[in-house]
Amino acid sequence: MNHAGEICIGMAGAGRATELHMNALQRYTGVPVCYRHIIARRYEQVNVFKERYGFQKASLEFDDLLKDEEIDVIDICTPPYIHEDMIIKALHAGKHVICEKPLSGYFGRKGDAEPIGKNVPKSKMYDEVIQSIDILKEEVEKSGKLFMYAENFVYAPAIMKAADILKKKKSKILYAKGEESLKGSSSPVAGEWNKTGGGSFIRVGAHPLTAILWLKHVEAETRREQIYVKNVFADMGQITPNLSEYEHRHIAARPHDVEDCATVIVTFSDDSRAVIIATDTLLGGSRNYVELYCNDAAINCRLTMSDMMETYFLDEDRMEDIYLSEMLPSKTGWNKPFLEDEIIRGYTDEMRDFMEAIWYKRRPKSTFELAYDTTKIIYAAYKSAELGIAVEP
Repeated sequence: MNHAGEICIGMAGAGRATELHMNALQRYTGVPVCYRHIIARRYEQVNVFKERYGFQKASLEFDDLLKDEEIDVIDICTPPYIHEDMIIKALHAGKHVICEKPLSGYFGRKGDAEPIGKNVPKSKMYDEVIQSIDILKEEVEKSGKLFMYAENFVYAPAIMKAADILKKKKSKILYAKGEESLKGSSSPVAGEWNKTGGGSFIRVGAHPLTAILWLKHVEAETRREQIYVKNVFADMGQITPNLSEYEHRHIAARPHDVEDCATVIVTFSDDSRAVIIATDTLLGGSRNYVELYCNDAAINCRLTMSDMMETYFLDEDRMEDIYLSEMLPSKTGWNKPFLEDEIIRGYTDEMRDFMEAIWYKRRPKSTFELAYDTTKIIYAAYKSAELGIAVEP
């Protein structure tokens, strides 16, 4: 803690992830938190966030966070291709780390033929990623600092309630389904493998995948069993490039060398299965759910679109500042607004857990181990999709 008895946060990034983390933090007052310093690539970007959230300082250099002795934890909300470097530097500087998903990925090596998503074998990507995250694992373990994986699905109230049910009933998950689909990303680099490390599966499929991995861990721990992923079988591809410009007008996805649709089957060591769907072909907002078929229960966790409220509008007059839902192209007609978005999708409890983990010196729910397993399975899925066979991660 700093001299004032607060947890001081250094924020790297000033995009949507930062907005979600900060909105969540501002809802939580359980332990004293200081917004010390925010950095981003452009002044016009970082200054807006400095004023909006009340950071004491703003600049363009990540090293400014490392040198600030007041900062206890660095929250990394940058594009994934710079996560590894920032994580290692933050740990070496004696800071705790919060890292937005995905943990890391393959973004190209010297000599790779471009575009790498079409020219670099996924088996090579898998091997390189495992080597990289093994190094990260060593760095985290020897640092003595907390690594907190910002996977909001783990903290969504519906997922946490499902975990509580599994613990109390000692239920066994026999089959699970999870999906995140939307009309594509608003990011201009979402279609480039060298910036994102993949397409729809790593970008949005990581959410339901991680939630199911975590729930299977809860099951295993409760039942005192060892459960691990036995193999992964994946089908992935590009659909939207086949559309004419007119047919494409409502879809934001512009994949260059990444997938815009993915279906992945995960087989666990207890022979239970999970199916993960991630597409950039869904209109009407984002769809997020996890469904569990258990030996003694059926549990459906719907993060969005929820049924808590419905609206109907004939026009969008004076609706400029009214947020209904993510990736919604129009506010007219019938819609199901996101209510208390930071709470329902898990961001508030995520940041609460992270701040309390630092304050009380305990492990968070979402750890490096979960980030490691998710990354390994994502790249096993990419390898499987290319080879057309099941892959052992």
